[in-house]
Amino acid sequence: MLGIFLSNISNFKNKKLIIFDLDGTLIDSASDLALAVNDMLRILNRSCFEDKIIDSWVGNGAKMLVSRALSGSVKVDENLDKELFDKALTIFLDSYKNNLCVKTHLYPNVFETLESLKKMGFTFAICTNKPYDFVEPILKTLKINDMFEIVLGGDSLDKKKPDPAPLLHIMEKLNQTLADSIMVGDSKNDILSANSAGIDSIGVSYGYNYGEDISLYNPSVVVDDFKDITKFFGNGDG
Repeated sequence: MLGIFLSNISNFKNKKLIIFDLDGTLIDSASDLALAVNDMLRILNRSCFEDKIIDSWVGNGAKMLVSRALSGSVKVDENLDKELFDKALTIFLDSYKNNLCVKTHLYPNVFETLESLKKMGFTFAICTNKPYDFVEPILKTLKINDMFEIVLGGDSLDKKKPDPAPLLHIMEKLNQTLADSIMVGDSKNDILSANSAGIDSIGVSYGYNYGEDISLYNPSVVVDDFKDITKFFGNGDG
């Protein structure tokens, strides 16, 4: 599928800043996140879950992931014990810190596509809900850390996606306008953030979006393969 929802896709050719989500968009980190979640649950003598179930809980940051794991559901138990949660979060963060890139890898065609877009003169930023301290080590291990002018984690500001504040912050810091900028992500949080900020967006269909079709949240474009985003920036056959 290569769904186009813009009436004038040529607008993309005038973009200057591309803001990328991380997990589920550039990198497949689900296996390492699941490893850390189940490590936490074992230490707490609680039942573990299959990776595919944990995958459906990813996308709102570490605190929400831990809350969902303790609840055993994407819907968080409102009566979670705070002391248990705090202990669980500490265990999870410690485990994940030691297993950041065991199985985590770039999705197909990501590196080549980023290189191609860089050569075309685009400025890159990352806006993720992953805690900031985990992001840089992953980018360095995967050898893409030098590509981004700004990297924002979920704890870098007071607000995170789906709030538009992180995107607006990036645009302000890089002196880019709404018309200059576009968001690329796999989750409704990415698209809702972009829509609220008033910028265009590209949704990728292969990431972690709680089992929902990303097109439900009205991105400007949906692609199934990361390399297809170049079609909308004047490089490619589309």
